Order: sequence, then C-alpha cells, then structure tokens
Amino acid sequence: MNFLDVIILSAVEGITEFLPISSTGHLILVSKLLGIAETDFVKTFEIVIQLGAIMAVVVLFSKKLLTRSDLVKKLAVAFIPTAIVGFTLYPLIKGVLLGSSSITLNALFFGGLALIGVEYFIKKRKAISEEGKTITYRQALIIGTFQSLSVIPGVSRAAATVVGGLLAGLDRPTAVEFSFLLAIPTMFAATTLDIYRSRQMIAQSGFLTLFMGSVLAFFFATLAVKFLIGYVKKHDFTAFGIYRIAIAILFWFFVR
Repeated sequence: MNFLDVIILSAVEGITEFLPISSTGHLILVSKLLGIAETDFVKTFEIVIQLGAIMAVVVLFSKKLLTRSDLVKKLAVAFIPTAIVGFTLYPLIKGVLLGSSSITLNALFFGGLALIGVEYFIKKRKAISEEGKTITYRQALIIGTFQSLSVIPGVSRAAATVVGGLLAGLDRPTAVEFSFLLAIPTMFAATTLDIYRSRQMIAQSGFLTLFMGSVLAFFFATLAVKFLIGYVKKHDFTAFGIYRIAIAILFWFFVR
C-alpha cells in the first residue's frame, strides 16, 4: 500500500463503519478497485483502523458511558454472542471470509433486501411506545446475537445491530445509538486480538501505517456518526438497502 491507498481506505472505513452498508465489505471492494493485494498485513490494516473509527464514538458518547452503569452492563451482555463467535471462528474469518469478493457481494445484496424488508415490516407494525426508547437485557442479547452475523464480510455490523434492535421493539434512534455504543467493546476486542496475533508482522513493517490509518478513520467516523444521528430522525434505512443492492450488482457485472 502507498500513502494514497492508506488515505482512501481509512476514509472508506471511517465513513462506512457506522452506516448500514458494511465497512469491511467496502474495504474489500475498494482494495480490489485499487489493485491492492489482500495480504495478511492489508487484512490486519483493515481490522486495526476500525479502532480509530470506534474512538469517535468513545469521544462523542463519553458522558453517557461514564454516567450510565446500566447501559454498560447491557453492552456487556450484547457483546457476549459476538465474542464467542469471533474468538471461535477467528481463523476462518481472517483466512477465508476476509478478502472474498463473492461472499461480500452476496452479503451486500441480500443484506440490502433484508433492510428494505425490515423497514416495510416496521411500518406495518403498530406505533412504538415509549418503551421502545429504553433497552432491556433481553433486547440487548437479541441485538448482540444479530451482531454476531457480521463476522461475514458484507453483512455490516451496523445493519445487523440496527435490524436486531428494530425487530426487538426499539425505535430507530435508540437502536442506532445502541449500535454505535456496542461497536466499542466489539471492535476493540477484534482489534486487540488481531494486533496480538499479528504483533511480529506489525513490529517489523507496519506500525506507522496502522497509526496513520487509525487517525484518519477517527476523523471521518466522527463526521459519519454526526450525520447518521441527524439522518435517522427523519428517514428510515430503505435508501441504504437500495444502495447495497445497487453496488453489489455493479460490482458483479462491471468489476468482479
């Protein structure tokens, strides 16, 4: 990777991490467009710069995290399913799933259909009561179970958690905020695990690149989070579903 590649991939990560369109999927597809080989270091780079994006949430929601011990406990419960799946399937995730454009495109396409379908279902459902603005431990576990599906590139952690929250009875802003916060333990754990297992490779050739990518991802993620907070107050996720389907079709026919 050259300097321009680092900037582009970091921008893609920061912008897409919290949107329901799959940051990992976009990183894989953009890497393919740029002609970047999916080496072990590139895969590690794509994982580690997520930490920079997550720091945007830590900064923006620090007050809530420090004053809501009940929320922290619910995040811990929601994190359990993904921790089990991620730790158990780590070799499969990094060795097989990451870097597969076919898996990514299929997940983008069918995930787009799922987003549109869920939004249609939500509109048919009765109006959500005030209870939809608070999260129970049961709902947290449901959201966490949905999040575990995002180990498949292209599924989108953000989309999976938001869909899980909506189906569990939360309103859209509450589901989105919990999705933001759940990213903190999830991506911190994923990044820490990969740094530990790739520590020799990072020490030899890539620390500065990873640091620069993380800083850039933080900047772009801050902008994306602020955008989505405002967006969900007036819009649903149908447009993101259509986007996912469109980009999957474009790549299938013109890039793959």
